[in-house]
Amino acid sequence: MQKALYTPVEEAKKAALEVLLNNARGPCHSLPRTAGWGYPEPYTRDLMISSLGILASGNEQLIDSLRRVLETLAKNQSVHGHMPSVVHDPEDRGASDSTPLFLLALAFFRQVTGENDFLDEAAQRAFTWMEYQSPSDRVMVAQLPTSDWRDEQWVLGYGLFVNTIVYASLRLFGYDERALLLRRLMSRFVIKKEAQNRHVHEGLVMPNKPYYAMWSYKIYRSERFDLLGNSLAILTGIATSSRAKSLVRWIENECEDLRKRGDLAVHLPPCLFPYITPSDPDWLPRYKRYNLPGEYHNGGIWPFIGGLYVVTALVAGYPRLAEKKLAALTELIRHSRHRNMTFGFNEWIRAQDGTPRGQDWQTWSAAMYLYAAICIEKGRSLFFDRPMPQGQSHGAGMDLF
Repeated sequence: MQKALYTPVEEAKKAALEVLLNNARGPCHSLPRTAGWGYPEPYTRDLMISSLGILASGNEQLIDSLRRVLETLAKNQSVHGHMPSVVHDPEDRGASDSTPLFLLALAFFRQVTGENDFLDEAAQRAFTWMEYQSPSDRVMVAQLPTSDWRDEQWVLGYGLFVNTIVYASLRLFGYDERALLLRRLMSRFVIKKEAQNRHVHEGLVMPNKPYYAMWSYKIYRSERFDLLGNSLAILTGIATSSRAKSLVRWIENECEDLRKRGDLAVHLPPCLFPYITPSDPDWLPRYKRYNLPGEYHNGGIWPFIGGLYVVTALVAGYPRLAEKKLAALTELIRHSRHRNMTFGFNEWIRAQDGTPRGQDWQTWSAAMYLYAAICIEKGRSLFFDRPMPQGQSHGAGMDLF
């Protein structure tokens, strides 16, 4: 890490740890809070994603808190193996990502603690649940709109984000044959014809574009760019080394164009672009109130995704770019919405002007900053770096940025 970056990153890491310790016990069964203010509930997806930073920190208090979360989820697992959307509430169901994220976080927890049989029964039931989420009965899972982390955006059918988590979970638990099948299915091209031949199955690869489609189902698809899903495609090894490099270069070039047009004011990518506008066919009336262009799930800047993108750039073979993005993220997490504080770790940022618009002291914003900073210090991604099947690896590459 460059000397000029070291001091501000160390300050931000200490602040992130303070946020996580503050949020480690909330009012719901003493489980962690999703944010210091505004979100007292323990949301499953937020806490499972936060496990990356918690485990990377090595802080025993936080790791014990994560253990309680995983154990509580196992107790509240449905009879069919589904994990609730809120850790302590078995009746709050319907999320497409809560179960695969549980498997992912559990695999990471086992890596760190060495407890290889921890919650094994719950894990096997969760895998059974995921098998039944495939309409084609071929590993790749489908979802309903607004059922993943984007509760104000339609992702229909085979979503990229959820399937990257399923792939990673299969690999980490040693189900390599099923993981390779899923990777092959995801690597097929999306269907662009008006009719689907019954022998042709949809995939998520975009013709003549380096990124994966946000979702596809039969003849329908979204070609908008999903930063979280594509970052995970690189981190988990779904993307080849060459595709990973092309994808990161493409993201940086597209973001430069967004900045020139005044649609992006910061040096981190939006969660989605191009933004959905009222004249677009995929615009929904509700977006006018909750999901305007450049905001929330429609192109907002999410620090937790920014942390993943920092590590994505590192894994793709661009360490200097990764450090630049960490510097940008370090500046971004300073901003707060409601309180005068040195580090706000806000939930999401408006793309066009860089103003914080969500809740301050968001758990996953702090956790994923910590994860990104520690990965940069170590020069590699943590937890995802199990050897790829069939000798596939990314390699260091040439740092063009």
